[in-house]
Amino acid sequence: MRNRVSFALSDLAISGLLNRPKRGLYLPTRRGQELSKEYGINITRTLIHNEPAYKKYKQEKSNQKKNRQKRENKDLAESQVKEWFNQQDEKTQDELLNHLVKMNPYKFENLMVQLLSVMGYKGDEGQALVTQKSNDHGIDGIINQDPLGLQKVYLQVKRYAPDNSVQMPEITAFSGSIKLKHADRGVFITTSTFTQGAINAAKDLNITLVNGEMLTNLMIQYQVGVEVKEHYMTYKIDGNMF
Repeated sequence: MRNRVSFALSDLAISGLLNRPKRGLYLPTRRGQELSKEYGINITRTLIHNEPAYKKYKQEKSNQKKNRQKRENKDLAESQVKEWFNQQDEKTQDELLNHLVKMNPYKFENLMVQLLSVMGYKGDEGQALVTQKSNDHGIDGIINQDPLGLQKVYLQVKRYAPDNSVQMPEITAFSGSIKLKHADRGVFITTSTFTQGAINAAKDLNITLVNGEMLTNLMIQYQVGVEVKEHYMTYKIDGNMF
């Protein structure tokens, strides 16, 4: 009963038939007095809901609901689009990794050197090159970051199957090759992963590691070995123009 009374009082207030000057106090408005004189105790829910103030209130509530639904639908649509793009990226990464594993070793080395160059390791006037197939002493590529080659980044790459992780001895051997060049840093790239021992050694020996997942992400980001299939754009209103 209390809920019914509460809803009735609320409807009367929304319709402009009652005023609530303070909590628990209800006073009839002029319009409320007019209806009371005309209908007495026969005032119905239909009469109350036909009042202009009540109709205006319901219309505003309806508009708010529609706007909220529009925002929710927009957010849902955007999330669905983002999810679709993420799925496409993951598919491209899987295909890309499969191609990398099957590549000619020398072409793979060239591609990795190209990637680092596009990423900006080469600098504005530097030079990037792949070492000779033999006698490279564990160095697959060299990035000269300045015209004179005073700053160098040494690169080693491994086309390993996903289940063949790079081990710590390979990292330490690469570090030894770098030190023979009187350098102190390098980049080790693999199509697979690194063991925890290899990761720990790389941190101590100042070697940057790039595993298969990171590699394909970088290649897509810098568009090396891939090309744009479709380009989609979404727009919003520029409020500064109006």
